[in-house]
Amino acid sequence: MITLKNVTLRRGSKVLLDGVSATINPGEQVGLVGRNGAGKSTLFALLNGTLHEDGGDFFMPPQWRMAQVAQHMPETDEPATDFVLDGDTRLSSLRDKLSKAERTGDGMAIAQAHADLQDAGAHDAPARAQALILGLGFQVAELDRPVNSFSGGWRMRLQLARALMCPSDLLLLDEPTNHLDLDALVWLEAWLKRYEGTLIVISHDREFLDAVTGVTLHIDNGTLTRYGGNYSQFEELRAQQLTLQQASFERQQAKIAHLQKFIDRFKAKATKARQAQSRVKALERMEKIAPVLASAEFTFEFQEPANLPNPMLALTDAAFGYRSEDGAESTILTGVSKTVLAGQRIGILGANGQGKSTLVKTIARTMAPLSGKVTEGKGLAIGYFAQQELDVLHPDDHPLGHMVRLARELGVDAREQDLRNFLGSFNFSGDMVLQAVGSMSGGEKARLVLAMIVWQRPNLLLLDEPTNHLDLATREALAMALNEFEGTVMLVSHDRALLRAVCDEFWLVGRGQVGPFDGDLDDYQRYLLEESKRLREQARTVSSAVSAPAAAAPPQRDAREQRRLDAQARQLLAEKTRPLKRELDKIDQRLAALGQEKAALEERLMQALPAAEIADCGRRLKACADEIEVLEEKWLDMSTTLEELSR
Repeated sequence: MITLKNVTLRRGSKVLLDGVSATINPGEQVGLVGRNGAGKSTLFALLNGTLHEDGGDFFMPPQWRMAQVAQHMPETDEPATDFVLDGDTRLSSLRDKLSKAERTGDGMAIAQAHADLQDAGAHDAPARAQALILGLGFQVAELDRPVNSFSGGWRMRLQLARALMCPSDLLLLDEPTNHLDLDALVWLEAWLKRYEGTLIVISHDREFLDAVTGVTLHIDNGTLTRYGGNYSQFEELRAQQLTLQQASFERQQAKIAHLQKFIDRFKAKATKARQAQSRVKALERMEKIAPVLASAEFTFEFQEPANLPNPMLALTDAAFGYRSEDGAESTILTGVSKTVLAGQRIGILGANGQGKSTLVKTIARTMAPLSGKVTEGKGLAIGYFAQQELDVLHPDDHPLGHMVRLARELGVDAREQDLRNFLGSFNFSGDMVLQAVGSMSGGEKARLVLAMIVWQRPNLLLLDEPTNHLDLATREALAMALNEFEGTVMLVSHDRALLRAVCDEFWLVGRGQVGPFDGDLDDYQRYLLEESKRLREQARTVSSAVSAPAAAAPPQRDAREQRRLDAQARQLLAEKTRPLKRELDKIDQRLAALGQEKAALEERLMQALPAAEIADCGRRLKACADEIEVLEEKWLDMSTTLEELSR
């Protein structure tokens, strides 16, 4: 049991925890939450022994083994599997004992060391390490790659795998989801649910906390309060407390009135029905958590776009990827034909490395398509949030400098004081407007990028992992702002709460294609878990094949008889599959024709046409879309049948 009695913690002269008391029981899974700078990492430093209490009493069982993710970037050419395997400190210690015994020739010690290694799971340790690596999104071919050959984000994933490999009674995780995409996140949740020790995790991911924690510790203004339940339950309890304490919520009531006005005005109009539904969801959410939002550091909203072209853009038989300096092309996505309409809320799903960011970057004009056509609507204004904030920020410049440069690039005459006032609304005030971006925290960089996007008044928002480094209150503010936004949203995120709150439809990026995903996020999570299981089984199969002796191979049939049987099987399969293949070819041809017709209609709609012709094109466009949907479902069913026959 971990106990804190009247504990005081300081960072310099600042008191972060002032006489707090709390208890964490063995086996509990605890979420540690609070605003940025509240003292969460400082409390972690107390738990891991790098910081001592300034007052009070702190106790943790001395026999407890602790594991945590190392924050430094590993610089080693050690293979990934060996690097993660070294995280098992018990195995490393026992191997050292065995080496010492072998050097001294102590037979009894050698025998004991081998027995201890067996008890510690040395026989299957490599397989366990590889399962962790694959679960966190790596490919089978990367298991033996040197650690320093991976990018920074992937090396941090290896640090996480190394921590999970370590036998522990206490596991400390500080923002473990920051470098993960949705497939790795789902796997990590499943792993942590099986963890038998005491877990304490700092995270700003609502659904992650809801999935893996059953106790919440909240740090606020130097106090530490324990709540029984996950984050959503904590939020409801705290909202009730704040409601009792506060007489009114003027800001929230104004927001609620604004949302209700929009709903009342547009809910009966077909063209605004989807947007009105988004506002209904936002209103329901806001009424529930208004007291919590009242305590947020700030709220913001996207300005009304100057215009809303419809369609926003059309992709026609496009190929996306990278082109090297010598002109060599690396294609990631092909045959992309999609239309983005005004008011759509699109969530972009897909496993790591499948091309989500490539798709977004190409639409954002930071990359050119390799082939095909990208047709933009007249007056399209894109607001792009890059996955790596420094893709659009200059580390040596300051927030005011970024705003001045942005105004200059857009040809807008803006006074410095007006820019300072605007930055102040995003909590950049005083000397902070002149602070170098490179010295800022991840959350501050993210806020600056958001501020720059809002100032541009975009009508299409492209957001690639916008919630990395944002605290929970700011994430809520972002979700609210997106639901009030009049334009179109395309969102890549591992934050499922944000995806659920904002998105009305999903695209799936995978196997070189971009298509609709008909299920919801729960369906997608099940799909990801099945894929993870398949990869682990594949890795085990490969490992078994390598280690199996050649003598274990089954006896071979007579070659002539085997050839005859194979020929019969091929003939039978051809007879069964031939009609299906013919039908699939017909469907492919029809889909291609419909795609061309759909693209032509969309391009025509971007022109100035008489009202009657616009209506006719609209009817034909809907008919095309409906037929495409029916044919795609038929194609999928027939393809599944064909695959099953071919196994």
